[in-house]
Amino acid sequence: MSPRVSKEHLKQRRADIMEAARNVFIKHGYEHTTMKHVMEAAGVSRGGLYQYFSNKEDLFEALLEEGLTDEAEATEDSLEKVESYWDLLMQLLFGEDGNPDTEMDPLAPSKLEFFITGRNDERRRAYGEKRYETGLRMYNDLIKKGQKSGEFSDRYESELVARSIITFIDGLALDHAILPEEKVKLKEQSALFVDYLKMALGVSSS
Repeated sequence: MSPRVSKEHLKQRRADIMEAARNVFIKHGYEHTTMKHVMEAAGVSRGGLYQYFSNKEDLFEALLEEGLTDEAEATEDSLEKVESYWDLLMQLLFGEDGNPDTEMDPLAPSKLEFFITGRNDERRRAYGEKRYETGLRMYNDLIKKGQKSGEFSDRYESELVARSIITFIDGLALDHAILPEEKVKLKEQSALFVDYLKMALGVSSS
């Protein structure tokens, strides 16, 4: 009889596989990553990997889902005890210190590959739309609450501003994935976008 494996152990093993996979996708990109790469990085057998994920697409979607869910839940929690909607928006865009920098999500190039190469795949298009709507809802809720509190101007519809944020992030991620850093000017463009948001939301420049 095989020894009984606890749910906690199975959960931790799945988390370890996902962390190893994340590093592999960052290193090789989505298209060039194989399940064998992940097996070797995670130190698991073929059966051990396929116990959790049926293929590379399934595994990558799990990574995407985890990241988006964590971000959405953290934002929702923060909205319950927010002191400044502007500060929260900046943290959501640029990390804990809320300041534009030269850092970009290292998994972004693989995400772009995943969706662009699968643009004619029904499953991937549906999942891409789901991710877009989740991100849109997250930014829209934050901006709408800021407008309701009086911290933000309601000159522009909250949803329109939210869509512009997603468009900016996606466009910058694409440039960052294919162009030299000195051509993209990530920090400078981000700072300019912050000025745009201040204008659109009527936030003081102080």
